[in-house]
Amino acid sequence: MGRSRGGFTTKIHLACEQGHKPLWLLVTAGQRGDSPQFEPVLEAIRVPKPGCGRPRSKPLRVRGDKAYSSRANRAYLRRRGIRCTIAEPATHQ
Repeated sequence: MGRSRGGFTTKIHLACEQGHKPLWLLVTAGQRGDSPQFEPVLEAIRVPKPGCGRPRSKPLRVRGDKAYSSRANRAYLRRRGIRCTIAEPATHQ
């Protein structure tokens, strides 16, 4: 629980596949920002392969809202070779 303008709250940071199956879930205090949780959530993704082998940990594409549009997040995705669709706030255009 964390304090925000609305009182004590929590935030759920969720990574899911296109079919809406949850891949990773992180719960933080309500006053914590969204953008700093971007990398920890993506780093925790592990999708087991059918049969044997190392689980897949790199998504092909990431979609996110304006809260994740920072330069640091975009640079992280470029370094890992992950394509993204993230809206930019009107103040950045």
